[in-house]
Amino acid sequence: VLGRRPSGSLTAREGGTTSQDRRPRSSSLLGRRDECAALDRLLSDAQAGQSSGAVLRGEAGVGKSALLDYVSDRATHWHVASAVGIESEMELAYSGLHQLCAPMIDRRDRLPPPQREALSTVFGLSDGRPPDRFLVGLAVLTLFAEVAEHQPLVCIVDDAQWLDRASSQVLGFVARRLHAERIAVVCAARTGIGDDVLAGLPELPLQGLGDNDARALLLSHVLGPLDDAVCDQIVAESHGNPLALRELSRAWGGPGDLAGGFGLPGSQPVPGKIQQRYAQRILELPPETRLLVVAAAAEPLGDPLLLDRAAEVLGVEMTAIHPAVDAQLLEVGTRVEFAHPLVRSAAYRSATHEVRQRVHRALAAATDP
Repeated sequence: VLGRRPSGSLTAREGGTTSQDRRPRSSSLLGRRDECAALDRLLSDAQAGQSSGAVLRGEAGVGKSALLDYVSDRATHWHVASAVGIESEMELAYSGLHQLCAPMIDRRDRLPPPQREALSTVFGLSDGRPPDRFLVGLAVLTLFAEVAEHQPLVCIVDDAQWLDRASSQVLGFVARRLHAERIAVVCAARTGIGDDVLAGLPELPLQGLGDNDARALLLSHVLGPLDDAVCDQIVAESHGNPLALRELSRAWGGPGDLAGGFGLPGSQPVPGKIQQRYAQRILELPPETRLLVVAAAAEPLGDPLLLDRAAEVLGVEMTAIHPAVDAQLLEVGTRVEFAHPLVRSAAYRSATHEVRQRVHRALAAATDP
């Protein structure tokens, strides 16, 4: 089982096997063997009927989203429900919960009538006065248990620090009351912003990579030789932040750019530097591409059909998104997915107030009433 520290954090201990351990160990992330083992045990416990949850906490770019992807990949034959906190939706009650529950809401008819009505009301499926939040929490708990009766359920929430307060409270309520159901709840929250989000749940704190792993990651993203002293300086000043190591290397035209040494300015934290770099890359895109990227950042579900309809309202061809895809800022497939939450944040924040209003109006016009 996952060791519980007195402070409420999870101990990523070695050892133990799970049904997912049949997969090659190469699927583990660089420098995250202990964390991956802890998450494997969490899934194994849940599959055995010992429901559990965890909150991954760490700075931006430290690898929280990559670990959530790891959980999703390991949860073969599970029902995977996912949501992403959206900064622009923090004032919209239950917007995060809607993302999580929408794919299973058709099962609400199996809930007790008061719970069914509460859930239908908050999701706009029926009229009525705003229900008691405790009743909404019970409804979600019953809904999750209903799904888990037929298939193990894992709920994955990224950027939990940007969940609306109602969704955060309900999700915490549900996670604290899981017992014998085959349910796992795994969330990620950024330190410094989301320290009080989902408080009281077991935590898996994430730090930067160790020097050896950070060096290996850096060298895998730099073409040509790199002086050892320069490499050591970059590793030290990045504090082992994986995204910083990868993203900052994009700014270098080649090994010659590093010949005189390299130092990160000390006036800003690493996440701020990375977000600035993303904002600069977005500004280098063609105007129509930037407009579609902002629209994608404002649309929380990653629905490519909705984005396509919004592009038509904006008077832009959907093919204009290709430069952003080529720049590896986002992907468009069955879903629209940003390379990292900081890309979404940089795109939305770097847009003017008028542009944000324009894309929100387009998304509203393109949305089914």
